[in-house]
Amino acid sequence: MVKLTKVMESNVRALCGRFFMRGFASVGVVIIVMAVVSGAAGRALAAVPAATADGARVTGERWLGGREVDLTVSSPALGTTAPVRVLLPRGWSRSATRTWPVVYAYHGGRDTYVSWTRSTDIASLAAEYGVMVVMPDTGYSGWFTDWRNHGAFGPPKWETFHTRELTRLMERDYHASTARAAMGISSSGYGAIKYAARHPGMFRYAVSLSGILHLTQTGIPPLILLEASERYDPFRIWGDPTLDRANWEANDPYVQAPHLRGTGMYIASGLTGRPGPYDHPAPGNDGIEAQEILCGATTVSFVKRLKRLGIPATTHIYGDGYHDWTTWQPELHRAWPLMMAAVGAVRTSAAQTT
Repeated sequence: MVKLTKVMESNVRALCGRFFMRGFASVGVVIIVMAVVSGAAGRALAAVPAATADGARVTGERWLGGREVDLTVSSPALGTTAPVRVLLPRGWSRSATRTWPVVYAYHGGRDTYVSWTRSTDIASLAAEYGVMVVMPDTGYSGWFTDWRNHGAFGPPKWETFHTRELTRLMERDYHASTARAAMGISSSGYGAIKYAARHPGMFRYAVSLSGILHLTQTGIPPLILLEASERYDPFRIWGDPTLDRANWEANDPYVQAPHLRGTGMYIASGLTGRPGPYDHPAPGNDGIEAQEILCGATTVSFVKRLKRLGIPATTHIYGDGYHDWTTWQPELHRAWPLMMAAVGAVRTSAAQTT
């Protein structure tokens, strides 16, 4: 593994002269990046939301052909409806008497529920292994959290929607089994690991690709608040990072890492923010990408904590590579067989998947 501090020092110097970002506002980013490199965080116990009454229901189905369907789910936790894309395995039917392993694949903060099928070959991978894939909406920077709303709580409750309402609905109505995995990229990598930590035993495997895995690391809270402020009051999510520190820590994968013992994990991220072997930027657009540097810093911090705790994980901390699907696609292929083994999905022949 490349020494993080040396890599970060050179990257920060480069950022001062030239950088671009996809997803974070650029105001004050160089100062924040330098703070993230040397930051640390405290610890707290998680407060998992209580199970809700089963009021979620599917109000619409739109079949896209083959085994792909878009659902509209009415969610009491969200106080509205949310779209969910589902890939169904070969042999699935409403009258089936068996269940199938399921992967919950979450999208990034500013993307949509179609991102995995749009930007990867996940449909082919799912068919090859006979596994169900559920890709729910996660909101525009919803942050996989039951929002605090300045102490009033109430919707949106993204964590309750994903881990209570949706899982129950999939298991009750669509033959999903309790052999579950969770995966995500960027902020949804945070969501996958956070859910696994806050709900021990719910997921057999969790995958984070370029995730933000140390929420309270110095410099990260201001960045998140800055990004969220473009759309809404950012203090609605977890509250004030100082006054409501306990709530931030209760939602921090780094702090909640002890609860990941027994969960398989694949953790990957870049460090340098430079274009990698799968990136082909146009001339003049090949600068340093600060977002991947920040995610890499939090990922390395999280991986070090796992090692101190003696919790195993498969890691791939690479050097160059943008915060982009071109880098995440090969990482998906590295993580997929490990995830399939964890949920007990059996690889089928090419003939069986057609």
